[in-house]
Formats: sequence, C-alpha cells, structure tokens
Amino acid sequence: MTASSAAQAAYIVAALLFILSLAGLSRHETSRHGVVSGIAGMAIALAATIALATRSIAATGVALLAVAMVVGAGIGLWRARRVEMTGMPELIALLHSFVGLAAVLVGWSGYLDVEAKGSGQHEIAHDLLGIHHAEVFIGIFIGAVTFTGSIVAFLKLSARIRSSPLMLPGRNYLNVGALAAFVGLTAAFVASPNVGLLTAVTVVALALGLHLVASIGGGDMPVVVSMLNSYSGWAAAASGFLLDNNLLIVTGALVGSSGAYLSYIMCAAMNRSFLSVIAGGFGMEAAGPDDRDYGEYREITAEETAELLKDASSVVITPGYGMAVAQAQYPVADLTRRLRERGVEVRFGIHPVAGRLPGHMNVLLAEAKVPYDIVLEMDEINDDLAATSVVLVIGANDTVNPAAAEDPGSPIAGMPVLRVWEAGQVVVFKRSMNTGYAGVQNPLFFRENSQMLFGDAKERVEDILKAL
Repeated sequence: MTASSAAQAAYIVAALLFILSLAGLSRHETSRHGVVSGIAGMAIALAATIALATRSIAATGVALLAVAMVVGAGIGLWRARRVEMTGMPELIALLHSFVGLAAVLVGWSGYLDVEAKGSGQHEIAHDLLGIHHAEVFIGIFIGAVTFTGSIVAFLKLSARIRSSPLMLPGRNYLNVGALAAFVGLTAAFVASPNVGLLTAVTVVALALGLHLVASIGGGDMPVVVSMLNSYSGWAAAASGFLLDNNLLIVTGALVGSSGAYLSYIMCAAMNRSFLSVIAGGFGMEAAGPDDRDYGEYREITAEETAELLKDASSVVITPGYGMAVAQAQYPVADLTRRLRERGVEVRFGIHPVAGRLPGHMNVLLAEAKVPYDIVLEMDEINDDLAATSVVLVIGANDTVNPAAAEDPGSPIAGMPVLRVWEAGQVVVFKRSMNTGYAGVQNPLFFRENSQMLFGDAKERVEDILKAL
C-alpha cells in the first residue's frame, strides 16, 4: 500500500470516528464516548497528514510543521486547563475565528500557488481552472465572514462590547449589497483572476462578518455561536477542496450541516426566523426603553426559602447563565440530593438556549453529578409547572420571562419560555434587579407569587442548605 493510499484509509477511519462522535454527543449517557471518539479521530487524522507531508517536503518544512504543532498544542492545553465553564462560549467563538482565518490564508495560498505562477506552471487542467478560481474566492469569502463574525461574538459574549444590536441606517441593504458585490466579484474573478479582486472580496467579507454579528442582539447570541460553528465547517470544507484533502471536506461538511441544523432548532425554540437571524437580524427592530411601572417586588431570605422547600411536595429548578457565573452547580446538586432524601420530587427545567451556548446548563449539571433522568427539556416540564409547589429560578432571566407569552410588543414576544409563573411559589435568585442579557425587563419579578433572593447564587444555595 502506498503512503497516499494509507493516508486515505486513515482519513476514512477518522471520518467514521467523527460521525460516531456526533452521535455520542447527542445524549448525556454517551457524551463521554463521543468526546473520546472525536479525540481519536483527530489523532488519526493528524498522524496520517504528518506522515504524508513528511514524504514530500524538505527537512526544514518538517521542522516547521513540528514547531507549529507543539506551539498550537501547548496553547490549546494551557487554555483548556485555565478556562472556566462560564468562559466556554466566548472561547468557542474565538476558536471559530481561527478556522475562518485559516480558510482565508489557504485561499490566498491557493491563488499565489496556482494563478500567480502563470499558464502552464501548475498541475490543474486548463478546463478546471474556472472551478479552482471559484473555490478560492468562495473559501476566502466564507472564511473572512467567519473570522470577523467570530471575533465580534467573542467580544459580545465576554462583555468587552455591548450586547445590544448595532442598528446602522439601511443595515439590511448593506448586507444585501455586500452579498451582491460578492456575486459580482466572483464572476469577475473567475473570468480574470487578479490580486485586486481577491483583496476586494476579502475586505467585503471581513466587513460583512463584522456587521452581521454586530447587528444581532444578545438574546440571539447562542444561535450566533452555533451559526458560526456552521460557517467554520463550510470554511474548512472549502479549504479541503483547495488542498485536495478528502477528510477536510467530509469533516467540514459534518460540522457545517450539524451546526446549521442546531441553529435552526434553536431558532425554532426561540420563535425566531432562522433566515432573519443569520442575515444579521433582518426585519428585527430595536426596542425602545421600557419605562412601565411593574409594581413592587418582594424579597425573601435563604431561611424563608428553606421553609418553603421543607413544605413543598415538588420542586423544579430552572438554571441560567447566572448559575454558571456563580459556579453554583455543586451546591445546587447538594440541595437536590438533600430534598430528594426528604421525599421531595425535584426536577430541572432546561430551556434550549439557557446560558450562552447550546447545552451549557446540561454540561454544568452533569459535571456536578446531577442524575440525567431528572434533567428535563422545556417541552417536557412546562405542562407540569402549574402543579409544582416551588420553582427556583437560579440565574435565569429571559428564558422565564412571561412577557414573551403575554406582551405582543416585547422584543422577545413569541419566544417559547418556561412558564414558571404558573407554579405555587417562585423564588428568583439574582444579584440585582438588572435586566437579562437581552436587555428586557422581566414582569415575573413583580408577580404576587414571586419573591427575590438577592446575592451570589452559590452563597445563597449554601445558606439554604445550612437552614435545612
């Protein structure tokens, strides 16, 4: 078997492992096996690529390749050990930007290696040059959009810039104009490739990526992360075509299609138009300030909350990003165990976009050893909330906002939410009365059956445990 054939066989094995990884990650019980399959697939892919590359490049190239791998692996291990779960959404967004930048560099390299050499100096048949030109252009466009879009998402998720949408005059026309420019530039480049056109499409794509994500509000950022994941997959697939690497094509298609489908599912869960969100919030208008008088809120202490829980027959806990920030999942798991030992039925209600990353809350609860069978999705728990004694809202805000169901003028109107207000009593854990990430006031805080427990969520849960 030749080295090329061996590498292709290894790529097939790696691709199968990536498919098994996606299948494993779809369920709590098999998620660990899914991660292991993904790691094994990537290790095989790297080994095969390195073995193939070393046969066709000089010793200096091999040394540079080794240095790049060591540096990259070192940075990856360092960041993986230091990042908290609360920082995972922005880290993933930043990693997507690297994939986009790599696609841009591969595209430029493809142009310089083929077109810039002149006729007769490359291995691509003349009849296929037009296809190659299109591959270069499309790869650079997708990569550049992913690069700047991911950086903006990182800045928003890490609170380095405001989460509110950028509302430029004629913003939708700017997006459409950029896409029209891309189509026109592509046709021109296929007909007559040159550096000027390549530079132009790179600048247009960088600006479009920045504007697309900047125009999307904070409430839709979980969808944006998933959408950028999809973009990074298609960018990798485009790079695979340019590099004639079947594994990159397959892997990129897997990531691109799964990311797009996940984005669609999340948009459905938020009652958002998928096309509107990925088009930079097309058709969505910014909400004005909400100066309505919602009345007075009531406070409750940890000791009083403990008394409520002692007398409860059923408790539902709905976590959100605040639980992740406070790292309260461990005391929450202890509280769950303590209540279940007392005979109280305890379950969790997870909104599809709770936190700032798909599956964020599920990962935190699994990390704290909360049993999988009591962690339920919104559709599974919503109909039971009316018969629930007490609901503990720990760090959630927009996902439990009754305005989504009752106020047609609300920016989140129509978004399916956890109907926690239907329960007998609701205790909301919050640091202050500030609005949530979407910037929308929550009337739940002022309901007669709702009480506010202020402070750090981890400390308040620990206080409840002591009182119990």
